[in-house]
Amino acid sequence: MNTHRLRGYTLILVAATLWATLGIIFKALIGDYGLSRITIAFFRASLSAVILFAALALRRPSSLHIVARDVLFFAAFGLLGIAAFYSVYVTAIDLAGMSVAAVLLYTAPAWVSLISAVFLGEKITPVKLVAVMLAMAGCALVARVYDVRGLQLNWLGILAGLGAGLTYALYSVFNKVGLRRHDGWTVLAYGLLAGSVFLAPLQSPPLLAAALRQPGAVIWLLVLALGPTLGAGLSFNAGLRHVPVSSASIVATLEPVIASLLAFAFLHERLDPAQLIGGGLILATVIILTWAA
Repeated sequence: MNTHRLRGYTLILVAATLWATLGIIFKALIGDYGLSRITIAFFRASLSAVILFAALALRRPSSLHIVARDVLFFAAFGLLGIAAFYSVYVTAIDLAGMSVAAVLLYTAPAWVSLISAVFLGEKITPVKLVAVMLAMAGCALVARVYDVRGLQLNWLGILAGLGAGLTYALYSVFNKVGLRRHDGWTVLAYGLLAGSVFLAPLQSPPLLAAALRQPGAVIWLLVLALGPTLGAGLSFNAGLRHVPVSSASIVATLEPVIASLLAFAFLHERLDPAQLIGGGLILATVIILTWAA
């Protein structure tokens, strides 16, 4: 396998691992400090933007240079790939439950394959089609969609979940397109900034102030910004330089498997046999896709 491809897939796996820590961080912020999901979404985008802009201004100020025609692109990225994704995914969790929302979120590989084929000229190969089907089946098992009693299905919740999958796919595609003109640092910085602007009107000033008055919450928010946001985002962007965006999105479906293992280790949540089978299917997808590249 090509060395650059191997490096790209490794970086995508690093991003997936960092994203998998979100559940632990969210549990602390929501359960221990009472923050709402939309408040967490705003702080995640805004704190990350501030940190990244400060770092680039000190170390690589030339990376902050964009031209007028870039403004519309970053506005679209911030609106559809960050603000809309956070908002729609929260709606899906509220209306359909976490299991259904998680499964529908990982329709993203199918959306990415379609979008990248139409707009980026990437081919949908038979191997990629099989990988998508295996990944989707694995995610369904890991999320325990077979537990009918735990599901709270409704059409609006399903549509919101599909919207989350679509906007997550758009996050990947916008990054791929942005990397044609800018480095990953620039793309992520301006995407987060634009996302913060669109999320700001949805916030409650008293809730924002209450969060900042809690030192523990501030520490967790910084961990959220530095780890699964900046760390994962930059790793993902770096990986996209070496692999097709559709393949990267499929490899990233390893995230729910890693998240389940972290939940078992730190939150004492147990994996049942069907979930283990689902994790095996996703791992098989990663292996097939990697060696077929």
